[in-house]
Amino acid sequence: MKLFGTDGIRGRVNKYPMTPENVLKIGMAAARVLKKEQGRNTVIIGKDTRLSGYMIESALTSGICSMGMNVTLVGPIPTPGVAFLTRALRLDAGIVISASHNPYEDNGIKFFSSDGFKLPDGLEKRIEELVIDDGLGERRPLGSDIGKAYRLDDATGRYIEYIKSTIPKGMTLEGIRVVVDCANGAAYKTTPWVLRELGAEVIVINDKPDGININEGCGALHLEGLQNAVKQNRAHVGIAHDGDADRAMFCDEKGNIVDGDQIIGICSLELKNEGRLKGNSVVSTVMSNLGLEHYLLKKGIKFIRTKVGDRFVAEKMRAGGYNLGGEQSGHIIFSDYNTTGDGPITALQVLHLMKKQGRSLSRLVSGIKLYPQILMNVEVEKKREMKSIPEIDAAIKRAEKRLAEKGRILVRPSGTEPKIRVMVEGEDRHLVEKLAREVSRAIKDKMTDDS
Repeated sequence: MKLFGTDGIRGRVNKYPMTPENVLKIGMAAARVLKKEQGRNTVIIGKDTRLSGYMIESALTSGICSMGMNVTLVGPIPTPGVAFLTRALRLDAGIVISASHNPYEDNGIKFFSSDGFKLPDGLEKRIEELVIDDGLGERRPLGSDIGKAYRLDDATGRYIEYIKSTIPKGMTLEGIRVVVDCANGAAYKTTPWVLRELGAEVIVINDKPDGININEGCGALHLEGLQNAVKQNRAHVGIAHDGDADRAMFCDEKGNIVDGDQIIGICSLELKNEGRLKGNSVVSTVMSNLGLEHYLLKKGIKFIRTKVGDRFVAEKMRAGGYNLGGEQSGHIIFSDYNTTGDGPITALQVLHLMKKQGRSLSRLVSGIKLYPQILMNVEVEKKREMKSIPEIDAAIKRAEKRLAEKGRILVRPSGTEPKIRVMVEGEDRHLVEKLAREVSRAIKDKMTDDS
């Protein structure tokens, strides 16, 4: 059994591991691992807008309180808001109930330690071990030693005030018209509120969550609606979050998509020019476009790659003392401000940069020439090592040979879904598309036959 993937625990609701019975055990196990001999012994729990959030919140809270820890409930709030509040309130841990960009039928549980970072592998492993331990319920506290739960009503307001503090006092966004796609998710109040309070003219779409419309044809993974709204409203920029708002994707005033790689590029150059880019380095993943790497090298900025997943980016940044990193998908970490990908803070930093330089987003990113890149997802019942299947290994090697020095291919299992992800990148778009289809077809044929 392996509960934790690259971004916490995730799955279809009412199927293992996301059943209320198992979530209760996860809460009990987490409390057992996180509880201290002395201290506040309080965990903060936030969630996105999924219908199942109520059920999971109740089960998780019961499990934690049964082991003698207290719970602070904050309701719907972006994932980075929980990371911030865990630190600001000096609590022992933070938990987010969310499946991020997944459809509403899924849900998940993410943990933050007291310093706002994702839990280390060792603690996750200990929680997993306890969930299947028949003795987990033994030695539970009795009487007045059990935990209690209460709600913190001003959590979103506290987070909003903090977001605004990340740009200089006196700076406003007056004169900027922005479209915000909230994905019917956790940021449906947060980002519009922040930008309006700073003087921007804000047009909001997908800000009416009903429990089942989160990420449905909208948000960071479905940008067509944002692009159309920007053009229709003659906006200067568009911003889209995913369900838990740890991502921000953009489109410029012409409706062209601006992804996380381009945002990292312009923000790193600004930090370098201000003398604030620590280690003169930027951290991203193996998925980041070669065009970003070439751009940064020309600007004299070192580019460091990690495995896919914002937790790996955060770990590398922390180890090296770097203050900017992120993913092509829009997880951007400004570690001067937060410990994890923060969509609202990313949105504000980009708008602040536009206002400060008096330049449109299209002009800011014009120097970053991205290579054609194709990403295909192949659904599988069981994820296996690609090199163990000769036909798939041969297809990958043929693609590598065709690309030679002018591109690359990356094939990996998803850490959050039952899919194999195929990424092909190179100078020739037609060749890139052809090779991506060939490798994806080989994976589908063999892994379907052998599943």
